[in-house]
Amino acid sequence: MAGGKTILVLLLLAVGLGGFFYYDTYKLEPKREKAESAKGRIWTVEPKDVESITMVRKNETIRLQRSGDGGWEMLEPIKARGDRAVVDDVVTNLATARMDREIDPNPAKPADFGLEPPEAEVKLAVKGRTDPLVLRVGSKNPTGVWVYAREGSKPAVITLSESVARDTSRPVADFRDRSLIAFDRKSLGGLDFDVSGEQMSLVADEPGKWRIVKPRALRADSDVVSEFLDKLQGAKATEFVDDAPKTLAPYGLDKPSRVTLWLGKDKERSSRTLLIGRAAPDKKGVYVKRDGEPSVMLTAEAVWTAFPKTVAAIRDKTVISYAYDKLAKVEIAQARSSVVLEKDGPRWKITAPEALKADPAAVNSLLWKIRDLRALGFVGEAAADVPRYLGKPEVTVKLWETGAKEPKTLLLQSSTERRGGQPAALAAVQGEGPVVLVEGKVLADLTPGITELRDRSLLPAFEVGDVKRARVSGGDKPLVVEKSGETDWKQVEPARGATKDGRVVSLLLALKSLKWKEIASKGGDDAKFGLDKPELEVSVFKTDGGELATLQVGRTDGAVTYVKVKSEPANYAVSAKDLEDIRKARTEIPA
Repeated sequence: MAGGKTILVLLLLAVGLGGFFYYDTYKLEPKREKAESAKGRIWTVEPKDVESITMVRKNETIRLQRSGDGGWEMLEPIKARGDRAVVDDVVTNLATARMDREIDPNPAKPADFGLEPPEAEVKLAVKGRTDPLVLRVGSKNPTGVWVYAREGSKPAVITLSESVARDTSRPVADFRDRSLIAFDRKSLGGLDFDVSGEQMSLVADEPGKWRIVKPRALRADSDVVSEFLDKLQGAKATEFVDDAPKTLAPYGLDKPSRVTLWLGKDKERSSRTLLIGRAAPDKKGVYVKRDGEPSVMLTAEAVWTAFPKTVAAIRDKTVISYAYDKLAKVEIAQARSSVVLEKDGPRWKITAPEALKADPAAVNSLLWKIRDLRALGFVGEAAADVPRYLGKPEVTVKLWETGAKEPKTLLLQSSTERRGGQPAALAAVQGEGPVVLVEGKVLADLTPGITELRDRSLLPAFEVGDVKRARVSGGDKPLVVEKSGETDWKQVEPARGATKDGRVVSLLLALKSLKWKEIASKGGDDAKFGLDKPELEVSVFKTDGGELATLQVGRTDGAVTYVKVKSEPANYAVSAKDLEDIRKARTEIPA
């Protein structure tokens, strides 16, 4: 029975302690923290409860009021949007200002502290309070670290942080919203441009995907639109030039260019318009004005530079589009030859004029050049213009996508036109418009020979991690290294020892990436190329001891060196520079 009472008492004590801990942690601690944070403050209000701020200075009054969206509106000295970040920062600094010490409880000459008249008188209207909080700010103390002040109607002079003086002496422009035009990219559904009476309208089918609907239906260049929106969204007023201009003509805003942003949908749809005037080269800017507001501002010239001024500037200049991940076959035909590439799993292979493995990097480079082809100018718009301009194309590129019945066909032909002082060429997608001008060099860029497209790797494909042992012969004794563990390499011949960090891997990577420039001989000419008695021989072996490959290095002739794979008859020419790491292996691998 006694044991039961003891357990009951212990349980009651535990419950009591737990309750005290909860009450202390979740009830008393926040109150203590709040009281501690308020210690030394001249007021105990929270910045979020401040509804307006008025600063009366010797020659001006600044008044700002919190708006419905949580931002600020400037009511004096002019009506304008307030800079939310700046005003919030000033309000927080003033509402939570702390007194350093009391200097004089009732000074005979307040003017000695710059308080008669004060440098600034601040009034904070606080939610739930009838009368505003008042702070009169005077001059700084001799060290400049503190500023003299009086709170409300109290006669005492106190010192506050110098930041109070800094905030109450900010120029009016600091409190104004410098954003040219605020908008949320996600809710942006349309754009209207007006340049010298020429109007263009764009709609976004989805965020970031734009099309032109006026003056005619065209695909828009989303990169051009995005760049303009980036510049517009990040642009700030560098100067508030005139808040009440008598005329807009000096700023070129009497006949401005315009951009209107359409935000939201249906009943929530609204618009915001920015007017753009003349450039101010001496200030590296351009004059702008928000529609419906009187103030003329100056902003960086980058906004006008990125502004799309013509349909040609904003329309999509992609010549041919395709889905890279769905591409199954490519045929490039010219004059008397053609090359056919086909997808073989994740890799490409050449199927015509002969069956060969393709070089992945070379094929990808070709496909990117096709994808990145851009129009320099537009010659004809309709599909009927294609045979007129490209009746006898010099180059035909056909692209088959998986599941498509017919290929997309790109036609190319040389032109007498020049752009930027360089030759141009004509291009179009067969059966579609427009006909465009492209760089003349694409005729060569898009017609690589079979040698450029085929896989020119010398050694059979292998992964560095699959190599267990490597041997470099040449000279008196071969160098043999062997992998110890996952990544460490040890020298085992001609003597056991360590290897320098990374040197073996450099050798293996050099072997793996080695490509031939040309086939010197299909076989039987080893002596001619110094390969009957190679000066260097490098072998790599698998984990099971089987040989992956052996490279033999023969004589060097200028910029090329002749090599061969030991197990094959052909002799190849490679760049002598590509063999540098391989030649240095014998001396640089041993530690």
